[in-house]
Amino acid sequence: MKASAEQALNRLCKWRSVFAGWQLGTRPKDDSESDAVRDMREGLLLLRVEVTAIVTLLLQKGIYTFEEYEDQIEVEANALSKMLERRFPGFKATDIGMSIDPSKAAETTKGWRP
Repeated sequence: MKASAEQALNRLCKWRSVFAGWQLGTRPKDDSESDAVRDMREGLLLLRVEVTAIVTLLLQKGIYTFEEYEDQIEVEANALSKMLERRFPGFKATDIGMSIDPSKAAETTKGWRP
């Protein structure tokens, strides 16, 4: 990888500690829960950069139009939302927030930490 690109990615990934602090509060560097959050956030930051780069290049090269991209984003977002509804019975995302059926959600969340 080009040195300047690697430097930009390393700089971006410094944000992982801010996200960990936001989620968990201040923790020591070797705290396993904080390490896990930092690792997850780093992966998400890198994934966002990579996907955005791919989409931008494909648009610039005329592989598809922005409208086609937006249409596919809609399809994928709706499909993922439906998949999550099946995975977490009793929960449904709506335009104004989460809709929760308490009787189904109680079974889904059984064993979740309080």
